[in-house]
Amino acid sequence: MNAKKTLIKDSLHKKNLHRHDYDFSALAQVHPPLTPFIISNKFNQQATINFSDTNAVKTLNFALLKKYYRIEHWDFPTGYLCPPIPGRVDYIHYLADLLKKPTSDVSNKVSVLDIGTGASCIYPILGARTQGWHFVASDIDPISIKSANANVKANKGLAKQITCRLQQNSDHIFAGIIQPNEYYQLTMCNPPFHKSLAEATKGTSRKWHNLNKEGGNNKRNNTLNFGGQQAELWCQGGEVAFIRQMIKESKQYQKQVLWFTCLVSKKDHLSAIKLSLKKANVARVNVVKMAQGQKISRFIAWSFST
Repeated sequence: MNAKKTLIKDSLHKKNLHRHDYDFSALAQVHPPLTPFIISNKFNQQATINFSDTNAVKTLNFALLKKYYRIEHWDFPTGYLCPPIPGRVDYIHYLADLLKKPTSDVSNKVSVLDIGTGASCIYPILGARTQGWHFVASDIDPISIKSANANVKANKGLAKQITCRLQQNSDHIFAGIIQPNEYYQLTMCNPPFHKSLAEATKGTSRKWHNLNKEGGNNKRNNTLNFGGQQAELWCQGGEVAFIRQMIKESKQYQKQVLWFTCLVSKKDHLSAIKLSLKKANVARVNVVKMAQGQKISRFIAWSFST
């Protein structure tokens, strides 16, 4: 199999370590369980995996964490979201760029709140390892918090940088998590973007169809988006309603947070979100575009600080 490294992901952030094709041989060397999943691409004979195989994808992501981010333990229960590493770390790098812009904040320690951290605790892990940031990781799911805590405690140094907190009230986002004496340079969030379980299931059907067209040969199973609990995939009103609630609550914490940020899956949703931000009288709004191949994503950032 051809192991030649090619620059095929140049749309990723310039500091993203995953801009080149995966070196499966090197990844399997640091994480041998990946070896059985490596196959030859039938079109160009290059090494790859079956990306419609949930176990293969999870094992690849663990190998990436081991090789590039000094992570020796990473696991989460079956049925929970399996996050792709390249796209997740892109969000971190673009947040770092946001902090480099002139602000009134002069703190050396960067504190970040990750809303809905999930069972994998992926954003705090990547942010701690790549930027040295300190995190509070919140979630409404006790199982996610238990799993996130296990990942943090099992890897050297992370417990000093990451604190996991259970959100007791599912109607709240920041309330109950941000304490009176705390200050954050950033908040981040990958919100549930579907409006209903039916919509989430339809989205999964499209994903399986696309994967099979690209060469996946696994039979479809009942797993949504390679895992994902209700709170991870959908909420009443979808991501627009969720982000509007976030904007509403952010007004209460405007003196404790420099930049509030959140991923936005659909460009068409930006106008409604910007209108809510205008009504909230925020001082600054940034929309940061990110891309991985032909897939375009973005996050919106707002601040009450001038």
